[in-house]
Amino acid sequence: MAQVSQLPCDGDGICMRCQAKPSDLETITCKTCVAPWHVGCLSNPPQILASTLQWDCPDCSPPPEDASLPPPASCPLPVTPSNDLVAAIRAIEADASLTDREKAKKRQELLSGKSQSEKDDHDANEKRGDDVLDLFDERLKCSFCMQLPERPVTTPCGHNFCLKCFQKWIGQGKNTCAKCRCVIPSKMASHPRINSTLVVAIRMAKMSKSIISGGSQKVYHVVHNLNRPDKAYTTDRAQKKGKANAASGKIFVTIPSDHFGPILAENDPERNQGVLVGECWEDRLECRQWGAHFPHVAGIAGQSNNGAQSVVLSGGYQDDEDHGEWFLYTGSGGRDLSGNKRTSKDQSFDQKFEKSNKALQVSCLNGYPVRVVRSHKEKRSSYAPEKGLRYDGIYRIEKCWRKVGIQGFKVCRYLFVRCENDPAPWTSDEHGDRPRPLPAIPELKKATDITERKKDPSWDFDENDSRWKWSKPPPTSKKSVEPEDSTSGKKSRRRMRQSHNMNVRERLLKEFSCLICREVMNLPITTPCAHNFCKSCLEGAFAGKSFLRERNSGGRALRSRKNVMACPCCPTDISDFLQNLQVNRELLDVIESLKSKIEEADASEKPCEDEIEGEGEEEQEQEEEGKDGSNGNEISRPVETRKRAKVVVNGGEENDSPSSPVHVDDLE
Repeated sequence: MAQVSQLPCDGDGICMRCQAKPSDLETITCKTCVAPWHVGCLSNPPQILASTLQWDCPDCSPPPEDASLPPPASCPLPVTPSNDLVAAIRAIEADASLTDREKAKKRQELLSGKSQSEKDDHDANEKRGDDVLDLFDERLKCSFCMQLPERPVTTPCGHNFCLKCFQKWIGQGKNTCAKCRCVIPSKMASHPRINSTLVVAIRMAKMSKSIISGGSQKVYHVVHNLNRPDKAYTTDRAQKKGKANAASGKIFVTIPSDHFGPILAENDPERNQGVLVGECWEDRLECRQWGAHFPHVAGIAGQSNNGAQSVVLSGGYQDDEDHGEWFLYTGSGGRDLSGNKRTSKDQSFDQKFEKSNKALQVSCLNGYPVRVVRSHKEKRSSYAPEKGLRYDGIYRIEKCWRKVGIQGFKVCRYLFVRCENDPAPWTSDEHGDRPRPLPAIPELKKATDITERKKDPSWDFDENDSRWKWSKPPPTSKKSVEPEDSTSGKKSRRRMRQSHNMNVRERLLKEFSCLICREVMNLPITTPCAHNFCKSCLEGAFAGKSFLRERNSGGRALRSRKNVMACPCCPTDISDFLQNLQVNRELLDVIESLKSKIEEADASEKPCEDEIEGEGEEEQEQEEEGKDGSNGNEISRPVETRKRAKVVVNGGEENDSPSSPVHVDDLE
């Protein structure tokens, strides 16, 4: 009974027997289970100091054998831990090659009963290269759903959660972080921003695993547009008014202004990659240069008799609702923009299905693809970019109708649903969209002039190819386009091949770059507006600036005023955040692990490169010997080559003249 009554200390260091908190001198630790015990409550404490280093607690030490006492009939199994388990734990502690962290991990696996088969499967996955996704899974889990964050949101204290989990937590009236209980700013709680850097990194990690398992080798990479093209220009007269009267720069894509659907690589001679989902631009003029949306000001690009090609979500109407994969869009018109009222947002008459609104209705009836661009001006949406404009892919208009808007006048409404082969910029999915059921729209009950498509759409999902494509011929363009010279795209194609040959881990590290120094982040900091910087870079950007500004008037001191410190990448005020910078530890662990993995891979690949170089030198020597021959005589291979040198050139004429050399590589 004495042994049963002996209890260790709990997690707070309080003895579970006497309910007192012993000091460090009165506490002893078991060498096997590493549990703390109160020396004063032990029935048989160690007598000498040397024995405390090899002391086993009553739970880990076998009881003394007493032949006079038979075992209880109601307990045929021993109540003490298995000798095999204790021996295994002691073997782990005696292994000098393991660190303290590795020993603790092995003890935890042993006590949790993890099977050897699961361990073997994990080791096999690491050998196949799945450790990149495992690394993310261990360090970036959402604390609510215990999964990789879906549409991740990073709090100012450096913890990552899913957007839905975070909104559900805030909706319960909680204003503190779920992990560290730090207070979350009210502005971030009401309008959380998706961390686009984590979205891209998680997606690339998932794609690396699918490539290893035999899937597609296409890696969806968000373009940061570092090599900017020629920008729009302004005259001396218009510089004071910004870009209101600016002239558009060069159009870099070979598509007409009434082009429907995505912009493919064949229409992009400058980079030979097309306009990718997630590509960003500084303003509407630069967006026009890449063909995503041609109008400078108007939010709808289209013709009433042909259809609409693209729209921009910029928060111009209060009725708009953005849900990411689908949104409700309000048509144009209904405002008096005459005279000096060009920027008026007050509606003064009803909208009708005419002009641009008619173009959207035509696209709805025919199921045409519509390019969608989101602007940072849409402040009510969690899916808008932090800065500039972003191309979010292809959408299709499923329904359109008219209803009485918030300002009391009728507006044209359109239901857009995403139909894109590439994943959205705010998700970590490995693939694009699949056909989904239409959402329930409560306002349709009071709507009028409802328009629905009765025939098959022109842009539809092909089950055989598992992708969205044209099911009918696209509308013919009524505007011409001047062809571009494709010779300037050679360097860009070479850069693309080099980027595809980069290691997955290296590409991931490239995504974790500071927005100030453009290098891999050192002590990463995530601002409330979801931008990532090095801690030193962010502190250096505000060096010498005070948080408060002292004021006085006529020798009389006034109340101090807080200085506004805007984020280096957006106008968000982060002065409160700068007073207590918290390093994103989860992101830091991922970056350090990726660096160590790359160093290990480089060390293992170096011997292989030496072997390849040796083989290449041998092949080069053999080729030189074949070209020289012996005593000026030709060897057999050039003779066979010369027989095959009759080729068709110049529109069908045969040419086997010896004056026109033919290379062996070209013939093979």
